[in-house]
Amino acid sequence: MDIIEAKSQAQTDEAFMRMALQEAKAAAAEGEVPVGAVVVCRGRVLARTHNLTERLTDVTAHAEIQAVTAAAAALGGKYLPDCTLYVTVEPCPMCAGALGWAQIGRIVFGAADPKRGYTRFSPSPLHPRTVVLPGVLEEECAALMRDFFKEKR
Repeated sequence: MDIIEAKSQAQTDEAFMRMALQEAKAAAAEGEVPVGAVVVCRGRVLARTHNLTERLTDVTAHAEIQAVTAAAAALGGKYLPDCTLYVTVEPCPMCAGALGWAQIGRIVFGAADPKRGYTRFSPSPLHPRTVVLPGVLEEECAALMRDFFKEKR
């Protein structure tokens, strides 16, 4: 798996968010809504994926769900308190609920989702100890979504 060493937490967060952006671009190329996700534990990438709802014809196949499932399998357990999820867009309520059940330690997301993001519907479905950092590479993440939907319309 990939390991990234950076000089600061901000640099580390940006580096892993760039991986998530690569996944989001892969999703867009496949006709999926461009959301990418990476789960990291102690500097080691456990999961790297993107939305698969079209490919799998499964409305629950969001990037975050795919990433949590893969990370749990890699660790051999369902709880992820020492892990960070990097995701290009604010998780929806379904994904936030799954992240809460997984007890993910940290969530770093790029663009807010004012229409379907979890904060619009539920103030805190996450585990009480989960730390959330919004806005990392926000403009790049938001532009990817805007461009994708502009082409669809």
